[in-house]
Amino acid sequence: MSLKSDNSYIYIQIAEQLKQQVEQGIYKEKEKLPSEFELCKQLSVKREELREALDILEEDNIVTRRPGVGIFVNPKPMFSSGIEQLGSVTDMITKSGKTPGSQYISTELIEPTDNDKQRFAPKRVKQIAQIERIRSADGEPVVYCIDKVDKDLIPLDQVHTQDSLFKLLEVSGGKKIAYAITYIEPIGYHEKISPALNCQPDQALLLLKQVHYTALDEPVLYSANYFRSDVFSFFVVRKR
Repeated sequence: MSLKSDNSYIYIQIAEQLKQQVEQGIYKEKEKLPSEFELCKQLSVKREELREALDILEEDNIVTRRPGVGIFVNPKPMFSSGIEQLGSVTDMITKSGKTPGSQYISTELIEPTDNDKQRFAPKRVKQIAQIERIRSADGEPVVYCIDKVDKDLIPLDQVHTQDSLFKLLEVSGGKKIAYAITYIEPIGYHEKISPALNCQPDQALLLLKQVHYTALDEPVLYSANYFRSDVFSFFVVRKR
């Protein structure tokens, strides 16, 4: 079909055609697309029309434009989950058919900050166990986790033997997590975490900040999880 055979905006048609070519495997994941000049020539369109189409594809996370380098096809996320469904990182990886793993960075006892005191209120937490881990799927690093929990709720000598803090809290602390309040924040390159997850310099991360509660509304766990945006996607089901 000619790009100008109907009344739709040309840039929308261009975006749809390039998207179909990606889905058909004409352009593969992580592959560099032809230059803007070559694409304009192939599609017989103007450069401003092509750039508007690329804006759409970039917003839809189909391509990434790297200034001075080129346009690249983004990998499809391995994991897609409804954000309204609460599950551990271990559960998410397992449900995708991959084997979860953990690389422990550190476990230390720290004094609660003012923010920590607010998160765990009304309980007064004297000391917090801060646990930093890299979670992997089939050996590939995919999430950097920073977890904070009352040191009295978990045996620190068992932290390194468990992939799921949810299970450790339930078995050892008698605290079963029922729900969480989550804030999602897209962030750019992080000088410590991005290299640990093998991210490209222009690759974004999805930061999920979560306070986890028991069914009795008791806050027991705070998590700051940095997800690779090329591996994870989250969606929300909204109803009237």
